[in-house]
Amino acid sequence: MFDEKDLEQFKKKGTNADKVKVQLELIKNGFPFLELDAAASIGNGILAVDKSQCSKYIKTWDTYCTSGHKVTKFVPASGAASRMFKDLFAFLDAPYNIPTTTFEKAFFDGIRKFAFYKDLDAACKSNEGKSIEELLSASDYKAVVSNLLGSKGLNYGALPKGLLKFHSYDASARTPLEEHMAEGALYASGADGTIHLHFTVSPEHRELFRKLADSCAKNMSKRYGVTYDTSFSEQKPSTDTVAAADDGTPFRNDDGSILFRPGGHGALIENLNELDTDIVFIKNIDNVVPDHLKTDTITYKKLLAGILVTVQSNIFDYLHILESGKYTTAQLKKISKFVSDTLCCRRKDLNSLSDKELAAWLYGKLNRPVRVCGMVKNVGEPGGGPFLAYNADGTVSLQILESSQIDLNDARKKEMFTKGTHFNPVDLVCAVRDYKGDKFNLPDYVDRSTGFISSKSKNGRELKALELPGLWNGAMSDWNTLFVEVPLSTFNPVKTVNDLLRPQHQPA
Repeated sequence: MFDEKDLEQFKKKGTNADKVKVQLELIKNGFPFLELDAAASIGNGILAVDKSQCSKYIKTWDTYCTSGHKVTKFVPASGAASRMFKDLFAFLDAPYNIPTTTFEKAFFDGIRKFAFYKDLDAACKSNEGKSIEELLSASDYKAVVSNLLGSKGLNYGALPKGLLKFHSYDASARTPLEEHMAEGALYASGADGTIHLHFTVSPEHRELFRKLADSCAKNMSKRYGVTYDTSFSEQKPSTDTVAAADDGTPFRNDDGSILFRPGGHGALIENLNELDTDIVFIKNIDNVVPDHLKTDTITYKKLLAGILVTVQSNIFDYLHILESGKYTTAQLKKISKFVSDTLCCRRKDLNSLSDKELAAWLYGKLNRPVRVCGMVKNVGEPGGGPFLAYNADGTVSLQILESSQIDLNDARKKEMFTKGTHFNPVDLVCAVRDYKGDKFNLPDYVDRSTGFISSKSKNGRELKALELPGLWNGAMSDWNTLFVEVPLSTFNPVKTVNDLLRPQHQPA
């Protein structure tokens, strides 16, 4: 199947023939559906916190931050913004010149409200010799869009979301990168006033991200009284996955080389694993709001983090007891209840285990990375759902699942999925050190039997692509997990450019 050139290609990518063969088998056979126990809900896997408890957890987090621990804000930011402008690209290719669709009309009706309006106006004047207003008066709508998306103008069609101007302020505008810098300063700075930010970016945009972060750090530092430590990384070539042709063989490029594609955000578990930190906040690049709407975000980020470090403290205490071997039957029952009720990790036959067997099982389940995930009420937005699912060892635990991981031909499972009360907005806080202070090796906790197969094409030829287990799906499958309800006000993604016209992304 592979020749010497293939083997040399594998070596350069940091992979090998055996791994490629495994990936081809996964593409051929697909991934098994996960067995569900129930959709998580309030009282059954999702915790709802009242105001008094909220205040307690926020104080716990504030104390933790001043106690010498290192906290990092991790933001996947490599995705291109091209999908944001799908409808505008279609308009450029359309046989008509006047805005016709609802989307096109909304874009031009609201064009003055976009934070990039002044930059776009300047680009139009430079390239067309006319302002936006003059071009619109002349019905030259496509010239405006060309200057927004094309390389002669703002080049927004080729840039990542993190570098686009999202929000207007009195004398400036901010990109998502800058909003994450502002947001992080309000809940993730350490005792020394340092905020550690880490963005995963694509190689071609790394320098642009670095320059922007450096240019605004001084003003941000002065405004928020913090020092920024901002770092960047790229998805490792070794995490790229092979593409397959229709016959199951490797898809080959015109030059005969094998096509590899980025393995999806699940590959970022490797980047996450390299961070030297105690606690990590994870949030998508496009889920940001202007300063006047940040209050809920800050409150609930601190809430999630306070719950995390509280639970982690309990876990560490229990692990020390189990490690000592000096535990009582009563203590084992208390620890079992914590694992079952708080961590929602359940096993039916615990009563049949001896104390020694039970202690060993509890130790194995407790000595794992921990994540607390915010969950918002389901209002029809796309996103993975919270479930209680069966693991390979027969236990049940909390998992974030996508629709492709669920057998929707099974009426019972389809009902669980369609009637789920909550969904995942990608709002996580993670603890990545064990009770001895050592870092967990995060790839050890990935469920390799999960992933996604999708149909793509290249140069008019169909192919099958393999995505690795998602970062908050299978890549964290074997973590201890808690789900906590957070308000919908903390979830404000920008999937299309017109989302920036929503009140959540407009000035006060």
